[in-house]
Amino acid sequence: MFDNLFDLRKALSKQQRVILGLGGILFILGLWLIFTSGDNPMVKPGILPHPLKVFTAFGDLYADNNLIQNTCKSVGLNLSGYVVALLFSIPIGFLIGLFGFFRGSFQPHVDAIRFVPLTAVTGIFITWFGIGISMKTIFLAFGIVIYLLPTIVVRIDEVKDVYLKTVYTLGANKWQTIRTVYFPAVMSKISDDIRVLTAISWTYIIVAEGIGDQGGLGSLIFKSGQRMGRPDKTFAVLLMIIVFGVFQDKLFAYLDRKFFPHKYQTKPGYQKNALKELSIWDTIWDYVFQVMKYIFIAIYLFFAISEFYPLMGDGIKPMTYLFGGTQWVIHFIFLIAIFRSGYKLFLSPKSSA
Repeated sequence: MFDNLFDLRKALSKQQRVILGLGGILFILGLWLIFTSGDNPMVKPGILPHPLKVFTAFGDLYADNNLIQNTCKSVGLNLSGYVVALLFSIPIGFLIGLFGFFRGSFQPHVDAIRFVPLTAVTGIFITWFGIGISMKTIFLAFGIVIYLLPTIVVRIDEVKDVYLKTVYTLGANKWQTIRTVYFPAVMSKISDDIRVLTAISWTYIIVAEGIGDQGGLGSLIFKSGQRMGRPDKTFAVLLMIIVFGVFQDKLFAYLDRKFFPHKYQTKPGYQKNALKELSIWDTIWDYVFQVMKYIFIAIYLFFAISEFYPLMGDGIKPMTYLFGGTQWVIHFIFLIAIFRSGYKLFLSPKSSA
């Protein structure tokens, strides 16, 4: 079963990937234990705390540092940065990529702005927008835009001429060509690029939340982990960010399969509209996301109603408490999810009947 592990570019089976993945986790955890165990560990606790100390730090973070609230603020900032970045990048990217006037006028500047070091311009953003949530949202969105905008232009250039010639033969005008060829082709590829930007967005979140003391995981790292000399709390928060990043990546992969199923069609069965066989993990993730979607919608509706009616007691507004100035993006995302779910449940069966 493991004869091909050292073959060049040899694809691994699903069983091999699972076993090797678990083995890798156990190997890293074992090294961590070896380096940090004993009365005189090889690595001092101030540099690398013991794993048990890190896991028990979650209880201290919850009891002393408002872990839930800080986590929700970081998640809200992450989502708001993505939404603002997409709202700017997609229309501007299509203008630059499709029309020669905008490409000649702005593409050199868009390509050049990629080399701006984001951490060096935080002072400029503070001068322009202050130190509130709006500045942090714009800062994060800007960090995503400077990578995503040139990518959209490249994806437009990658659209194959055969599709364009086909729609021109059918008599499509410019708007029909954009709507039926360019937009679906580009967006199906941009979804993969957005997944790559997940790690970058969390990096910029930590930088932004280190400015001021307005909560979030980044603020928690600087205030509780570094200033208070608690590296175990720092590592606990970093583990949380890794978990959120992996979950976010899986969420984007799930949405990619739902919105762009043609990417998962097998080449021999393309004419039959056959899809690639999903693994057991794909099936599990799909089921988990379906269940979690309706659970989160129910929780959101309860919290949203509590903002106006005291379902949880007088003066308790859970959305304001948890997400602060980024609660608008939570409303935005859940309203879209509710509308889409309602459309599938009520309108689709009637149209197909």
